[in-house]
Amino acid sequence: MMIKVNGLEENFQAEVFLPDFLRNRGFAPEQVAVELNGVIVSREDYPEAKICDKDTVEILQFMGGGAATADTGDDLLLGGRAFQSRFILGSGKYSLDLINAAVNHAGAQMITVALRRANQGGSDNILDYIPPGVTLLPNTSGARTADEAVRIARLARELGCGDFIKIEVIRDSKYLLPDNYETIKATEILAKENFIVMPYMYPDLNAARDLASAGAACVMPLAAPIGSNRGLCARDFIKILIDEIDLPVIVDAGIGKPSQACEVMEMGAAAVMANTAIATAGNIPAMAAAFKKAIEAGRAARLSGLGRVLENAASASSPLTGFLRDEKHG
Repeated sequence: MMIKVNGLEENFQAEVFLPDFLRNRGFAPEQVAVELNGVIVSREDYPEAKICDKDTVEILQFMGGGAATADTGDDLLLGGRAFQSRFILGSGKYSLDLINAAVNHAGAQMITVALRRANQGGSDNILDYIPPGVTLLPNTSGARTADEAVRIARLARELGCGDFIKIEVIRDSKYLLPDNYETIKATEILAKENFIVMPYMYPDLNAARDLASAGAACVMPLAAPIGSNRGLCARDFIKILIDEIDLPVIVDAGIGKPSQACEVMEMGAAAVMANTAIATAGNIPAMAAAFKKAIEAGRAARLSGLGRVLENAASASSPLTGFLRDEKHG
């Protein structure tokens, strides 16, 4: 018989039940999600699901795409969950060293993962490297439409990663800019399904308002193109969102230096997501620690109330009278 597995046609001798089909290909059934003829197969239905002639099978798993700290009384609240860390490790350039650095040196309590087709024989699963207690944030990387993003989100939930989902809908292949319109559509659908939706967006006030109305748990504007390390190209527009949107603003993509992370936290951002800036650093653990300190410093400065700024004047910090000149006495 002929079936299609992850887009490739293969010959099989006979019909086979799904758990045996997965194990014969080197996969642990509990570590993958499966679509059979376009329908997600729930875990409890695996034993009865049978692969037959002309079936289409998609097998997916997570890929790269924190120790808890003491309660500080200044938690980041998302979907009813409290996080002491305001650093989130983004998906993309993954390695065990990077994950260890993000958790142990940057204090990350949330790490994004991307859903991809599982390879024949089963490659290392990124979940094997993420310590217990760290919240997984599946993203919809690769989605070009709202429908594709919704499909990926549902598969991620089936993999057992809970209700958090980062929406990424990107049609632009050169600059990788998010499609705000499709992102809003996906957010509305998934929020109604009780997902905790964290949408990646181009920093536009009207789009942010629409995302809030659609049920987003936060908004995640880009600072600069993904992976560019170019810093706060969209600084002024991010500040508008912080001032006008009654949701946590998590700055995502393009942050290249700890000083830039500190600046957005001083501006009032709720958190920072980064990957490339740490992954491409000369010393990954040291850079992770630097980001942690910068984010904490920016947050502390914001809470303390920044000093005033004089645009067209000066104000001496020391006395200007009575030194190196004579004073007349009556």
